[in-house]
Amino acid sequence: MEFYENRSRAPFKGFVLIWHAWKHWRARRKTQRVLQHLSNEQLKDIGLSRSDVADPLDKTWPR
Repeated sequence: MEFYENRSRAPFKGFVLIWHAWKHWRARRKTQRVLQHLSNEQLKDIGLSRSDVADPLDKTWPR
């Protein structure tokens, strides 16, 4: 068996998956932060309520 036959086809796939999960979590956190700073009237304008904008630390990570 040659070396190229025995090596992994995607050696960094685990790192890539972790990187994507981290980027997704970070984007959600950034969105949550922006929404938390909006007033109730502004949230109502975009169809959300204060209860829709929950603290991201209350939710499990990642989703």
